[in-house]
Amino acid sequence: MERLREKCALITGAASGIGRATALLFAREGAVIVMLDRDLTGGAQVLEEISSLGGRAQFVAGDVTRSQDCLRAVETAVDRFGRLDVLVNNAGIIRRASVVETTETEWDQVMAVNVKSVFLMSRHAVPVMASAGRGAIINVSSGWGLVGGRAAAAYCASKGAVVNLTRAMALDHAAQGIRVNCVCPGDTDTAMLRDEARQLGVATESFLQEAAGRPLGRIGQPEDIARAILYLASEEALFVTGAVLVVDGGGLAG
Repeated sequence: MERLREKCALITGAASGIGRATALLFAREGAVIVMLDRDLTGGAQVLEEISSLGGRAQFVAGDVTRSQDCLRAVETAVDRFGRLDVLVNNAGIIRRASVVETTETEWDQVMAVNVKSVFLMSRHAVPVMASAGRGAIINVSSGWGLVGGRAAAAYCASKGAVVNLTRAMALDHAAQGIRVNCVCPGDTDTAMLRDEARQLGVATESFLQEAAGRPLGRIGQPEDIARAILYLASEEALFVTGAVLVVDGGGLAG
């Protein structure tokens, strides 16, 4: 349908998982893509996949916790494609531990990647969007941004912050034509989810099987989340801002 035809989208954490799925889907829908990630190998692979679809993309190697890297990604979008229409703040990490088990360094790292990156990317992207009088920002939170979870104190705190930061930004920038929304995925089959099993010291297959125990009877796939992000980025959601879209197979419904 090319719902993002002639749009430029900047996606963080685009070298794998939900970010990769979103980049590929956006490319199929006509967008040009700028990807910001530290994973050079994964980024090159996604670039090749987008090219094979006939799409155009630019990879920026960088750290979402560093302001200069975030600014460089925004400037790349403007310099290479002349515009920035969509920002997807997707980069994230998890540390499976209670408050007592979490070190100060681990706490700071989770908050930096999961929250500070949203602030930094938005701080640099909003002026570009405001000058054009339009834009869409989609922040990737989590179901654990809405309810608590065991042995994930820093992660839950960070994702809760993303939810309320989304609402605050939606109010601040609506008059500039910028919509700000977030998606809250449930367990999704990504490398990060599999790393959770390692952190908890449980077998990967049993961990994934338990994660599938939700009303729709399966674990989420990155493409499931990407489709929700596409909706919020597209003109189908022109009257949607400040929304929190749960995409978890019904896990929070019960």
